[in-house]
Amino acid sequence: MMDSCEAEASTHSERHEDTAPSTSNTSGQGEDGPKPKTSSLKRSSGEPTNAKAKKQKKTRVSRSAQVGYTVHQGEDMLLVISSTTSHYNGSAWTPQRKRNKKKKPTKGKLKANQIKKKKSVRVKPKVKNNPVVKMEEDAAVFVPQKATDNRWGESLPEEVLMNIFQMVVNQDGAVPFLCRVGRVCRLWNTAAASPVLWRKVTVSHCWIAPGKKQLPKIENKIKDAFNWLAQVRFSQLRDFSLCHWTKNVDYAVEVVSQFCPHLRSLSLSYCTGLTAKAFHSLGLHSQSLHSINLQYSEFQVEGLLEYLENHGSQIKQIWFTQGLKNDRLLSAITRGCCPDLELLEVNTKLDSKDCELSVCIQALQVACPKLKTFRMLNVRPLHKTMRSGADSALGFPLLEELCIATTSYSYMTDKDLWDILFNSTRLRVLDLRGCSRITPAGLASLPCLELECLFWGLYFSSHIGSSSPKKGLHMVTQKWNQTLQQLDIANQLFTEEDLEIAMSYLAQAKEVDTLRSLNLSGTRITPPALRSVIGQMAALSYLNLSSCRYLPRGVKRIYRGQEDIRQLLDKLE
Repeated sequence: MMDSCEAEASTHSERHEDTAPSTSNTSGQGEDGPKPKTSSLKRSSGEPTNAKAKKQKKTRVSRSAQVGYTVHQGEDMLLVISSTTSHYNGSAWTPQRKRNKKKKPTKGKLKANQIKKKKSVRVKPKVKNNPVVKMEEDAAVFVPQKATDNRWGESLPEEVLMNIFQMVVNQDGAVPFLCRVGRVCRLWNTAAASPVLWRKVTVSHCWIAPGKKQLPKIENKIKDAFNWLAQVRFSQLRDFSLCHWTKNVDYAVEVVSQFCPHLRSLSLSYCTGLTAKAFHSLGLHSQSLHSINLQYSEFQVEGLLEYLENHGSQIKQIWFTQGLKNDRLLSAITRGCCPDLELLEVNTKLDSKDCELSVCIQALQVACPKLKTFRMLNVRPLHKTMRSGADSALGFPLLEELCIATTSYSYMTDKDLWDILFNSTRLRVLDLRGCSRITPAGLASLPCLELECLFWGLYFSSHIGSSSPKKGLHMVTQKWNQTLQQLDIANQLFTEEDLEIAMSYLAQAKEVDTLRSLNLSGTRITPPALRSVIGQMAALSYLNLSSCRYLPRGVKRIYRGQEDIRQLLDKLE
């Protein structure tokens, strides 16, 4: 836009320079300048010769309107050229129209304004103009130097830039952030190419939108880009995740296994098409792999079983979703193909109808004595006994977390829970949501003495309303009142007296910053019982009182933050 402004300013200045010797006022306005000494432009009838008329026309060519623009400096150090006449219909940037066809001058008497109109059209703009060039040179003094505006990124030390990139990678992931910043400049490309930043990579929808078909050209482009990343960037890759891929899953796993010798964990979420070929490549090249996550993904079970039979001794963590064929995977684990397994999680979708899974706990205790985390999410385990009939005397001595949570009815009883945890003295987290058959006496008999999280709420169960009032919650809070950090007893129908006694045991904790989360939704908690616990626990930051029938209507909600809970305490007093 500035170029067009300068060109237009040059045209107007040229006109002003040509007309400087003759500045007569044709309309009698003497205030614009002194009146000319030449005679009037209006010809008399006594001048009939054409030669004299042509000579008179040359004199009129030098006569034009006054300067139609002004140049001034704006607040942002830019030159602004604006119009002061109506020659451009109020627009300072509209260029003058050129007419290719030249009109012949008419003979006879012409008015001064008609002569001005014709001559202004026939005048050709000239580019050369020294005054405008001078203004352009003067304006260059006020224009900021663009070369120094963006040098802050180029002047940063590479170590500082890498630390900044590492913060973003920890929050948003390496892809596609590092791929984009590597195109800024050479310094950023060098920092983004550091193998330290590419140790944990998650690849999702980077080339094609979800649900769209991949054309052969796009598919080849994806393969080439992924191959380049694996060879150039993934030399120090440790953790790799692939999400929502329906094609090229085998290719991606094979490339990662071949070019990433330090691969420790592989996660496939909502992927399809994983075959035995990919598992075979993992067995050949990924000797450091110890974690496999196949949740909500379709894979060839025979390929994974073969891999576990040959390389299961190096696997320490495994996740998979329950299915008709995936039950064979749990059977292979209970046979002892993964003796060093520390984490086992079997889950299913919330809307899944077939959520029953047969499992032999005694065989699993024998096959995986190092198990620390055992989760069965939304799965109802059906306990089987060993064929020999001998009970395992080992148990899970290293178990720290047991999760048997479901949104529907559970068959878990006190005896089943004891068979799992009879030797688990290190248990810290116990999730029994949906297990309505578990009693407070069964929990109090467990050998773990330092339980930190107990989730025992009932959710979306049709048996909640028909259950009779329970007693004995005080036995649970009395046993773990010194260590409990999170307690969830939502929709558990304990009596008002039992809840008051149980809350009083929680308030007797030696450390006031122990309990941090308390879920009493749908219970019969009363204001006195609630006042005793929240008045003592200073670190309590989450409190769920929704649907509590014995509380005032104004306090039945979820409280987040210590300040919010203190305000509740004032209301209860």
